[in-house]
Amino acid sequence: MTSQLLETSESLSPHTLLDQVLSNFTGRCCITCSFQADDMVVLHMLRRRLPEIPVIFLDTGYHFPETYSYRDHMSAAWKLNLINARSEVSVAQQESEFGILNRTDPARCCQMRKVEPLMAALENFDVWFTGLRREQSPTRRDLKKIERHQLPTGRSLSKISLLADWKWAQVAEYMSANAIEYLPLYAQGYSSIGCEPCTSLPANPNDPRSGRWSGQKLECGIHTFSTRVK
Repeated sequence: MTSQLLETSESLSPHTLLDQVLSNFTGRCCITCSFQADDMVVLHMLRRRLPEIPVIFLDTGYHFPETYSYRDHMSAAWKLNLINARSEVSVAQQESEFGILNRTDPARCCQMRKVEPLMAALENFDVWFTGLRREQSPTRRDLKKIERHQLPTGRSLSKISLLADWKWAQVAEYMSANAIEYLPLYAQGYSSIGCEPCTSLPANPNDPRSGRWSGQKLECGIHTFSTRVK
């Protein structure tokens, strides 16, 4: 990572920033993908340059059937190098030992089924692309397009959020211009889509994440448990 790129990254368009990152960074790249529209836009950009880029999907065992179906459809259509990151504990084992954590302790459920599998999967990579945008949540307001993150093991990698300064209208415009199919749940009114038990229609139409975790929290933790290195 060059100091010049860090200084200029915030003013660069996603395509220009992507080209600069791939020119200046070394090591293995990956993208985390929930198959929501933001991630699909970044994945579309990446595939033009890195057709075999590993695509990490956090398979919690609790996703909507529509999400699994769309994941399989797009993985086949785009010939994705898909990695399904899963907890070492099955859903049945977890529920047998701890009960229905998504009801009683959603933070612990997310830790077991999302955070821990992702932190383990990222150990194999040096550059991590995301579809995060500042507009999505107050917890993402200070998101930088390029950040250096340290995993719980102490290993560091670069986290790249190409769309950090994009608005939803720009995401929708890109999806339309490139004829990218949407996850069908959007058509049902969902605006932020996670695990089925913890996702409902948005309570506030101006807050896309107001349908997550019944308002109990804003993040599952996968973007907060790695430490941003200043």
